[in-house]
Amino acid sequence: MADRVLIHIPIIHTQAEMGTLAKEIGSRLAKELGPRWQQKNETAVDSLWDRIETMLAEIDLPYGKVRIYQDGLPVCGREMDIVNELAKAGSRNHRLIAELAKKGATIMGTESGELLIEEYRRVKQILAQSGATAKAGRTIDAGPALIQKRDRFMAERIDRTLQPGEIGILFVGMLHSVQRYLASDITVIATRPLSGEAAGLGRKLREATRGSA
Repeated sequence: MADRVLIHIPIIHTQAEMGTLAKEIGSRLAKELGPRWQQKNETAVDSLWDRIETMLAEIDLPYGKVRIYQDGLPVCGREMDIVNELAKAGSRNHRLIAELAKKGATIMGTESGELLIEEYRRVKQILAQSGATAKAGRTIDAGPALIQKRDRFMAERIDRTLQPGEIGILFVGMLHSVQRYLASDITVIATRPLSGEAAGLGRKLREATRGSA
């Protein structure tokens, strides 16, 4: 029986979560990839979140023992305000975790504010480059050193806050590898909602938490 369990859910971010950069990134990608790109992208993202919501609804989570970790959500003392603001802006990701909080789950600040500011500045620099196009936009998340720093911070944050007998749910972009840096006593349950995988999550969770109080 694992003392601590983390459900890893890979996600795709949307423009609703990109703040002031959303319009510029979206317009550049649409220009490069064509007018139908945005509609196809929105359809794919909605499908992903449909699958994630269905997957979580099909398992019986003890929400009082659940902690939600979200990439891009800084440790700042106003985490719930940020979640609610982004949910109102149209983020299905944050709408879902707001609903989980209503059921009793605890929303955790997950990232370093300093590293997120560094990421924001890096993206702005890429967009400001002469001749920057959607090709540059597709490399926005290609800063491996910074991603590694963020992953290490998130892993350390989870290790410090996830208590024995608790279940964590980590919503994290697909380019991240947080699990690589997690403490050895945390059992990670990997999910693949993009491929429609939902069956078996409840069984895996029961096996991982068998015997816990």
